Amino acid sequence: MQNLPIKLYRTAQVRELDRLAIEKVGISGFELMRRAGNEVFQLILRQWPDARTLAIFCGAGNNAGDGYIIAGLALQAGFQVKVYSLSDPGKLKGDAWSAYSDYVEKGGKAIPFLADEAICGDVIVDALLGTGLDRPVSGFYAEAIETINRQTSRIVAVDIPSGLNADTGNVMGYAVKADYTVTFIGLKQGLFTGVASEYCGEVIYTSLAVPDEVFAMVSASAVRVVKTVWPRRKRYSHKGDFGHVLVVGGDLGYSGAARLAGEAALRVGAGLVSVATHWRHAGALNLVRPELMCHGVKNADQLAGLLNKADVIVLGPGLGQSDWAKALFEVTLEAQKTIVIDADGLNLLAHSPKKNANWILTPHPGEAARLLNCTTADIQQDRFSAVLAIQSNYAGIAILKGAGTLIASKDELAVSSTGNPGMASGGMGDVLAGIIAGLSAQGFSLQNAAQQSVYVHGLAADLAAKKSGERGLLASDLMPYLRQWVNE
Repeated sequence: MQNLPIKLYRTAQVRELDRLAIEKVGISGFELMRRAGNEVFQLILRQWPDARTLAIFCGAGNNAGDGYIIAGLALQAGFQVKVYSLSDPGKLKGDAWSAYSDYVEKGGKAIPFLADEAICGDVIVDALLGTGLDRPVSGFYAEAIETINRQTSRIVAVDIPSGLNADTGNVMGYAVKADYTVTFIGLKQGLFTGVASEYCGEVIYTSLAVPDEVFAMVSASAVRVVKTVWPRRKRYSHKGDFGHVLVVGGDLGYSGAARLAGEAALRVGAGLVSVATHWRHAGALNLVRPELMCHGVKNADQLAGLLNKADVIVLGPGLGQSDWAKALFEVTLEAQKTIVIDADGLNLLAHSPKKNANWILTPHPGEAARLLNCTTADIQQDRFSAVLAIQSNYAGIAILKGAGTLIASKDELAVSSTGNPGMASGGMGDVLAGIIAGLSAQGFSLQNAAQQSVYVHGLAADLAAKKSGERGLLASDLMPYLRQWVNE
């Protein structure tokens, strides 16, 4: 798998990169198109060396121009090529027209797409719609996308799968499901969160040899999280050097959530972990994990002493929303400590919103919707805007969990691409909260703790799934792999 760049861009920013490459550096638009088409064609040759027939779907803009470049290269290489046009090629303009004309000069032709026509091609190239899509796909284009998705051929998307929103990663009515997406100049942020992973396949990036000076002129909208080098432990270290985490949660029937958070904090290296939980089950909570120091608390007064000893607090796993939970929630917020808020801690916060620069919020889309007083569908419609709104409204660090988890601070928006569908099971969020607290207790900044925790959480799940499969993956299955990854 290719090592992708860290910086991500919105559509408008990529257009600016394109403009600067043309106007400031002197690379013609047609030359960029030629390079883009060649990159896609070279991918086809590498991935499917036995392929001999191509079906190329072309729309009406520069994305179609890329398609005609690919078609011309394939003709020259002896491929059988069928180009299906959804727009009269004679109406193409600028560089796209030049690409089409070049294809015709090589002996190629385009035929109008017919919805009931059989599509033949070892590989299908999607060059229908680019990043400029601003309304839902309908009509003939929707029929073409459905036709492409019905085929058993391999599918390559040019720059972005047609119908996918480059800024949000949402499907605009219909979208092509590609095996590979070859994207150009700037990585589009929408390729890395939400449903996009279902449509992009493997993302392949090429800068088209645009020089670094161009990228220096345009700020990125977000960054991809990568694992950083963690500090080596000194030989004379002791447990007091690595922080004391306190997990507050675990009402009756929900003790497992607090237990998972506590063990995760230990597995990533926290020096000490205490659990403040319901007094009726506190004695049983550490039977199989005796390293956890478990305390039964009946009221907020009994929690005060534990709060004073802690460096970082996890508030919410299994907490519930009873009077007992509300009392513990309120007294914990009064403590001048770093707090990781999860689960019912977030639901209680939604009822009484406030700001704190020294906390990390970890909502899934449903909890995010309650924090912003909207619907889950609203959150998923634009996950980037949602996580930024949570950070703005509540301060600190906001994490929006899900495929392509987002991490927002006041200074940076980050995306993590680790993880898999097996993580859609109970307790995964509790583990993440514990990891964040464990890293924060060891001296990681809030932003770094949040980003690295999300990344390592997903890595551990990926390794666990690789061994035994995604279906049936349990949150507790991650524990040995967490220990492995934090020691890499």
